Amino acid sequence: MMSVSAELADARTGVVKEALPADELTAPYRWVVLSVAFAAFFVTFLDRLAWANANLLASKSLQIPIAALGLFVTAFYVGYVSASALAGFVTDRIGPRLMLFLALTPLAATTFLFGFTSSFAMGLVLQGLMGLFAGADYAACVKIVACWFGRAERGRALGLFSTAPSIGIACANAVFPALLGIVDWRALYWVLGGLTALVAVICLALLADSPARRTAGARPAESDFTTWRRGLSGLCRDRNLVLIALAGFGANWGTWGFAFWATALMVRGYQLSPVDAGVIALIFGVAAAVSKPIYGFLSDVLGGKRRNLVIYDLLAFTAMLTIFGLMSSKQGFLLAAPFLGLTAVVYSPLLAAMITEKVDGRFTATATGVINAFWQLGSVIVPSIVGVVFAATGSFQVALVILAAGPLLGSLCMVAVRE
Repeated sequence: MMSVSAELADARTGVVKEALPADELTAPYRWVVLSVAFAAFFVTFLDRLAWANANLLASKSLQIPIAALGLFVTAFYVGYVSASALAGFVTDRIGPRLMLFLALTPLAATTFLFGFTSSFAMGLVLQGLMGLFAGADYAACVKIVACWFGRAERGRALGLFSTAPSIGIACANAVFPALLGIVDWRALYWVLGGLTALVAVICLALLADSPARRTAGARPAESDFTTWRRGLSGLCRDRNLVLIALAGFGANWGTWGFAFWATALMVRGYQLSPVDAGVIALIFGVAAAVSKPIYGFLSDVLGGKRRNLVIYDLLAFTAMLTIFGLMSSKQGFLLAAPFLGLTAVVYSPLLAAMITEKVDGRFTATATGVINAFWQLGSVIVPSIVGVVFAATGSFQVALVILAAGPLLGSLCMVAVRE
């Protein structure tokens, strides 16, 4: 009988162990787990991105001022960051399978209900709840992928999983505008609510928390409040994890700052047409999506040595942001965009893998959730900072330098990480 390396959670301690044999049924099943985790993460991005396409139509029917539309995004991210920080604790207690079901089911309900929004206040509350439930799935997804893929395959697995945001952005921008030309914006949210509910049921039906749970019926280890507190305390005292958190904050600063502002800066700074700026952003996004699994696979080929790859990537990302800022023509932006995309996101699966490899298996979701919440603060803060800088200077180059400072700081933090 063929055996493969898999991670098994000890039924008594919950500590993750490497290189234990799995039977022929368990080995291919890990790809089912990865596919379902991808679908769960992907559908949350569709729910999140619907507002970017539906906001103008919704503002007319709800009579909401355009200036107030951004508050819905803020409400979503307040909920998202809060859930990212807290959901990991719950995931480590009840298991990622149940956590995904409990996150996606209310997300489906609130997304569906948003289609019935009748006032600004109602919409604001529902967006906050959507963010709260959407933010609860990332730590659970990472934990279940880490449980089913050993160190030798974890880079490529998390690389494939983390393409969900890029593919979600591409699908939303390609499908939602056309769909909104056929149906009302409310119907879009009803469809997304139904789709999210379907994925929630699939998670409950198809997933197992670990190979041990699937093959031996072992229940995931439960942990009391003292264990949770010990896990969080260990996270805060671990020098490597603190540095990884700082590095991811700086990296997300550059990535999402560019994603939020690139089109507007090119249009306002160099008078590109919105269509041309959109094409450049699309090229950036496609290159970013392709790069994640490739870089994750490379880290596996190199024996799981991921630190140096992250450092090289963040330095290249810093350089490409600076170079992009020096461009002043459509041709220059088109030339730089794919190279910028190749460097802009590949750090994320490698950092996620490093977190899972540096913590006790009982606290994988706790560490992932808390660190991801800190990373997301970079995404929340940077749009305002870049907006203020560009308004004060009117300089495209200065705005890109501000963005480049993030991954540069991240690379310096990673130099101090011990692998």
